[in-house]
Amino acid sequence: MTVTSKMNSVSRQSVLSRLGPGGLLYAANKILAVAVPGKEEERWRSKDEGALLFKRWGRTRPSVESTPAPNPAPAAPSAQPSDLLKFLAINALELSAPASDALLKSRSEWFQLSGHPGSLAPAGPGTVWKRRAAGDHPAHNPERDAYEALASCPHMRFAIPRYYRELEYGGERFIELQDLLHGFRDPHVMDIKMGTRTFLEDEVSNARARSDLYEKMVRLDPNAPTKAEHAAGAVTKLRYMQFREQRSSSAEQGFRIEAVKLPGQPPLTDLQNVREPQQLAATVARFLGKDERARQALAERLREIRDLFERSDFFKTHEIVGSSIFIIYDDERVGAWLIDFAKTRRVPEGTQVDHRATWQQGNHEEGFLFGLDRLIHTIETAKLPSEGNEATEPDVSR
Repeated sequence: MTVTSKMNSVSRQSVLSRLGPGGLLYAANKILAVAVPGKEEERWRSKDEGALLFKRWGRTRPSVESTPAPNPAPAAPSAQPSDLLKFLAINALELSAPASDALLKSRSEWFQLSGHPGSLAPAGPGTVWKRRAAGDHPAHNPERDAYEALASCPHMRFAIPRYYRELEYGGERFIELQDLLHGFRDPHVMDIKMGTRTFLEDEVSNARARSDLYEKMVRLDPNAPTKAEHAAGAVTKLRYMQFREQRSSSAEQGFRIEAVKLPGQPPLTDLQNVREPQQLAATVARFLGKDERARQALAERLREIRDLFERSDFFKTHEIVGSSIFIIYDDERVGAWLIDFAKTRRVPEGTQVDHRATWQQGNHEEGFLFGLDRLIHTIETAKLPSEGNEATEPDVSR
């Protein structure tokens, strides 16, 4: 539905009276952004042509302040649809609503797929705001820096969501990104955390054994601690984090499936025990169903991302920790993107990373490409269901 058609369903005067001056400026900016075609390109796999299409969904922005005025949240019309207000003013960005690193819309409600609740909120038609990671210094925003660098990279700019700007609202800082799910009603969606290591080296540099981490480990698996750890009643942060990686497919396969959403079904997020190759293949088969077209298009897109990654100067000098591959498809389009760069860091001068080598403290390898190799293989070889041969449900028992 276009912005014009939405405006026809809600009184313009009613909307403007609720937005206020600051909200009006931001809303006008959003309307112009959609109305004016830009030069950016989105890559999708066409069902009919079987080739990458370059659709012009970009936008050129008028010159405005990066920080919208912090007006009170506008009240939604009591007897009218609130969709327009949600998209134009996002209710003054009330992030207490269910939101995360992957947002989905079912009918008129946003709900969480995966990630950290409160980190994302719908901003305007086709964009989201993502909150700066907790603990980052005001002048230190690794995710913003990564998106800005990748957006200017000729190899990677089409492998990530479109990046627009950084802004401040209500005393907090956000980045504005393309909403990859904009325009979809109920697609197939999968969020995959990449790498054999999803924690930063400085997170585990303290060798002090901690009793609280020991207690967490025992709650998850009473047999996990060694005799010495049982005797001490404590484990180090490194030991605990590696234990957590080994409980999923991350340590062995270099990727883990965080969440899956199938049309007409609630999200499947309890996937901690999907770690063996056959379980991963079964989950992928369930996600793809009988759609061989989607499988072929997705595998080709991931091979393209891998090739772009290997050619990028940015990735030659950075460790990519905790990033994800975000996959979405419907009857017409198939897409995949790299997302989540809050833990991306430049490696020390003189350090070389190939993103496939085994991690050792100090070498900054994270296994991203090792995991991408395994993910592509899993998608290419998964046995899709056929008549009388339905995909096996993954074992997600705790």
